[in-house]
Amino acid sequence: MTTPAVQDDSLHPIAILIDELKNEDIQLRLNSIRRLSSIAKALGPERTRAELLPYLADSVDDEDEVLLALSEELGNFVEYIGGPEFAAKLVPILESLATVEETMVRDKAVESLCRVAEQLPTEQFGEHFVDRVKRLAAGDWFTARTSACGLFSVSYTRASEENKKELRQLFYQLAKDETPMVRRAAASNLGGFAKQIGKDLVKAEEVQVFHALAQDEQDSVRLLAVENCVANGTLLSQDENSQLVLPVIRACCQDKSWRVRYMVADKFCELCESMGPVITKNELMPSFVKLLKDTEAEVRTVAASKVAGVCSLLPEDLSLRLVLPSIKDLVTDPSQHVRASLASVIMNLAPIFGREHTIDHLLELFLTLLKDDFPEVRLNIISKLDAVNKVIGIELLSQSLLPAIVELAEDRQWRVRLAIIEYIPLLATQLGVEFFDDKLGGLCMSWLGDSVYSIREAGTNNLKKLTEVFGVEWAQNTIIPKVLSLYTHPNYLYRMTTLSAITVLAPVVGSDVISNSMLPLVVKMAQDAVPNIRFNVAKTVQTLIPLLETSVVQTRVKPCLAKLFEDSDRDVRYYAGQGLHQC
Repeated sequence: MTTPAVQDDSLHPIAILIDELKNEDIQLRLNSIRRLSSIAKALGPERTRAELLPYLADSVDDEDEVLLALSEELGNFVEYIGGPEFAAKLVPILESLATVEETMVRDKAVESLCRVAEQLPTEQFGEHFVDRVKRLAAGDWFTARTSACGLFSVSYTRASEENKKELRQLFYQLAKDETPMVRRAAASNLGGFAKQIGKDLVKAEEVQVFHALAQDEQDSVRLLAVENCVANGTLLSQDENSQLVLPVIRACCQDKSWRVRYMVADKFCELCESMGPVITKNELMPSFVKLLKDTEAEVRTVAASKVAGVCSLLPEDLSLRLVLPSIKDLVTDPSQHVRASLASVIMNLAPIFGREHTIDHLLELFLTLLKDDFPEVRLNIISKLDAVNKVIGIELLSQSLLPAIVELAEDRQWRVRLAIIEYIPLLATQLGVEFFDDKLGGLCMSWLGDSVYSIREAGTNNLKKLTEVFGVEWAQNTIIPKVLSLYTHPNYLYRMTTLSAITVLAPVVGSDVISNSMLPLVVKMAQDAVPNIRFNVAKTVQTLIPLLETSVVQTRVKPCLAKLFEDSDRDVRYYAGQGLHQC
């Protein structure tokens, strides 16, 4: 490979790039590609076109990671080569990248080609872009034809009438390609292409291709028909949807492949919105109920996650009559993943069903899920309590669900207790300070004395988060006295918890609280008989120093550390020395 013949004083950026791209270290080559914009700026637009682009055109034979980075960089390169009038010079390089074997590289090259195409002047568009798309579509290798599928939408809008007709025919041919990967690419881009060609041509031409792809022998192609149902549904009228799109949706709901049914369940809300309320109510709801009862747990899982979204599109009475019975079955589904999926959305049904129906039908289901054996199910319920609180009020919530939460917070499995602690600040936000102090305040303090270290640690972090929710004054009056009282406990592990809590709380309570309440106790604990306590005092003091005034550090902190520096224990002396250095 020969480098452009230029003077030595101007060769520097290209020479460095060539050396780095020839290096065996792939990370070095990657870094070089990511610096292309800087190199182009140094060269200027004219020399970038004359020297850098030809070299890059000869460099599309590298590791996939390097080619991926190159494909991404070139999509933003128009400004560096002189603007839109020269954008066509990037198309050949990206065309080559769009034909490589690695899918990620091709996809990124197609994405960059679309960006470049948007900046091409109209007079250059046909020759320099549309013709290239045609060439890719007729390529011998499936990689070229696959990439072409992603370029039709951006080509069609600016093509001449003659080219538009040819582009449509080429796209329809690719949809019938013998290679499944090409048909899949065509199916993936069919919805976007339909929006460009317009409603009349969709009805006259595209819908035949749509039906063919929906009946493809490969389920990876058929499942993409679901997204195309959404795209076509938004373009067509209700009667046209009933005739042209609804049969495909029905077929997908009953498809032998669970992956296709999974896709229907995943896109069900979008399908309902595109089909309209009448078709949704009369035709789609029975299919949704079947998906909630599907034989495959994966399908039930994704369908369960859509119940709130689907019910929000239906009249309340229809949701209660059709969907609620299936929801009750899912609460006791054999699959923990199905129950967890339902638990993540079932609370959102409360605003949809209203207060009366929530109390009559949903509270019992919430309670069942709160007592589920699978922790994720319980946590998904707890994380959405605010939705129910707004509908039924805190009093009823506390009577029905809070006892179950308290029971979980005292669970004999420490991992369950740990998981509950993480949601306490969220509950505090929802419950308010008075209710929290009455119902959960004592529980939060009990975690500081838990037999498991991880619970004690999480308990101290929980106090910090609660202080951020309720404020410093609340912390000073409610939790800090209780935390500091632990220092008298005969078990040194509890006394260690006091130091841990001070370390965690100090950054959020302010210097006054630290000086008046925390620091005197820390200095007092420096005389503890247990060396572990004394060196943790030294470590705690180090965290307090940046939060205190200089005068306090010099008069109260430094003497304490100086005394610890003379301690008989080596570890105590070490941490005290660190503290003195910090002073």
